[in-house]
Amino acid sequence: MPCICFANRQVAGFAISTIGWILFTTSMGLAKWRLWCMDDPLLSPKGFASVGIWRTCIYHHHRDSNQNHRHTKFCHRHTYNDTFLPLSIRVSQHLLLAANLLGLLGKAFIILALRNVYMGIVGTNTLFNPFVASGVLYIITSVCVLTTAFWNYYSIVNVQGIAFPSSFHLPIKPGTQEAGSAILVAALSTFQCLKNNSVVLFVPHQLLTLSLKS
Repeated sequence: MPCICFANRQVAGFAISTIGWILFTTSMGLAKWRLWCMDDPLLSPKGFASVGIWRTCIYHHHRDSNQNHRHTKFCHRHTYNDTFLPLSIRVSQHLLLAANLLGLLGKAFIILALRNVYMGIVGTNTLFNPFVASGVLYIITSVCVLTTAFWNYYSIVNVQGIAFPSSFHLPIKPGTQEAGSAILVAALSTFQCLKNNSVVLFVPHQLLTLSLKS
């Protein structure tokens, strides 16, 4: 019975980690990692751009022949062949892909460990290792996502530019640069994963103690 109670805590941890994984996966597809505002018509048309890890979306404002305001949108999906991307974005692509795979693997280990608990298979090899492996994988996942978030935020604070192709009609550095919502989503996802680890790494110790006593 105590094992089942501890396993119920692990189910809650599993739910928390799932939310974190969904948030981080969502942040991967968002373009709003860096927000560029172009307000100097001498350098580029007025508008703004959302620079993400996997795509960049550009919004230009202009007037038509009738002096009506028009908005044009252009999105470019990044590939590994885009040599104009800075190191922070190119490395972030690899980090987020690794985090995605490690997060899935961590979820698989939790499911395996919970299965062992509910089936009454309590032992150091069948229970303790899957829980610990899951916790370690989620820590590595959190480090990958946090590194991506902080590196991009550092680039924003230091107003680092990007030499986009001329077809993008973007300056190397915008008039103003701000952090987008994707960075906040990524940081929140790591908080969820780390909160799950406090359960994942604590409960196995309790279960191991109980199994040894019995």
